[in-house]
Order: sequence, then C-alpha cells, then structure tokens
Amino acid sequence: MTVLPYKDQTGSKKEQVSQMFDSISKKYDFLNHFLSMGIDIIWRKKAMKQLKANQPKLILDVATGTGDLAIEALKSLQPDKVIGVDISRGMLDVGIEKMKKLGLSEKIEMQMGDSEQLLFEDNKFDAVIVAFGVRNFQNLEKGLADMKRVLKDGGKLMVLEFSKPTKFPMKQLYGFYFKAILPLIGKLVSKDNAAYTYLPESVQEFPYGDGFLEVLTKVGLKETKCIPLTFGISSIYTAVK
Repeated sequence: MTVLPYKDQTGSKKEQVSQMFDSISKKYDFLNHFLSMGIDIIWRKKAMKQLKANQPKLILDVATGTGDLAIEALKSLQPDKVIGVDISRGMLDVGIEKMKKLGLSEKIEMQMGDSEQLLFEDNKFDAVIVAFGVRNFQNLEKGLADMKRVLKDGGKLMVLEFSKPTKFPMKQLYGFYFKAILPLIGKLVSKDNAAYTYLPESVQEFPYGDGFLEVLTKVGLKETKCIPLTFGISSIYTAVK
C-alpha cells in the first residue's frame, strides 16, 4: 500500500512528499527536535558511530533535508566532503542557509537530487547515509539499489529510520503519541494538516526490522544489521556493498 500525504490530490508520492516538505521546511528543525524531545540528536550520533571504523572520506547523504545528518557526519567522521541531496527545494534552501551560518559550505554541498535517480557515477562514495528518508521513497527497492550503485565496493550504507516498539507499555504509549499527540502539535505549528498525519501512517506501512533487512539483501547488499534504539522507536540499519 502506498501512503500519500495528500489523499485528495492526484500527484505521485514523490511529488506529494516534495510539496509536503516544502510546506513545512521553515518549521521542520524545530518540530523534529521538539516532537522527539531531542532524542533524534542522540540517534544521529549513534548512527554515525557505525561508520567510524570505515573512515569514509566522501559521503552521500540522501534525503538530506536541512542537513542535520550531514552536519553530524562531518563532526563525527571528519570526511573530506559530504554531499547532501533532496527533492525538496524548501528544505534545501533552509539547509544551505544553515551551512552558511555554521561556516560549513565548503565541506557540505547541498543539491537537488532524486533518491531513485542519483546523478552520480557508479562506485563514487565511501559511504551513503540517510535519516528518516527511505520511508518516503516512491519505490523503496529502486532507491536502495541506486544508493548501492553509487557506493564503492566495500562501502557502507547506513539508514536511520522509525520503527515500531513491540513490547508493553512502550508499544501502547508510542501508538497513542504517534496517532493522537504528534499530528495535533505538528498541525498547530506547521499549519500543514497532512504532514504529521502522514508520518505515523508511513511508519505503519514501512517494513521495519527483519523486513527491511530482507529488502537490503534483495537489492544485493551484504552484512546487513539492525540496531534498535530507544525501545524500538527507531532503528539503525547498516549494510555493505
């Protein structure tokens, strides 16, 4: 089942996701940290630790948004360069301004890019990373296959994504917060009725845990691994080309 942000519109998922992120781009960073109570910052740090041993020099951050993961990658791994791509012009504009303010524009390059048709040659990157983005792909396997294509042999893919707690009482608390509280706050702050209703719906349909590891294996990646975080609210996935 394809989950769309705007069910009354006819555009593709890709078009609707781009429109949605354009709509919430100015409030996105605030909402991200507020709604997760800052835990998303800790998750990103833990995610980057998975790449420490690889010492990647050139990193691609897919669905970079406003660049938070790219910034953490630069800080934690000290690569020569991080290239961030996203389909939302609004999110990129916020990210570009952020890089200028932080003095990181030379190290982190932000550009328009489609996860399923990456404009890079084969075997280019030492690592490909993505946080809270694969859930929004129109075609999950196609996006993962293209990320694998641009990875060097032996290069590592790291995906940070929401999953679903399975044990009491976190399963029930998470369900209530995600379906009742989060959409209400998101709507009030972002003024986009659909964006934070789409979030729990897209998480519900996403093949988390072993299901996602199977997809990674299916597109030809090896050494797949899943690390649950914070009672299973999100997970870090890694794989090697």
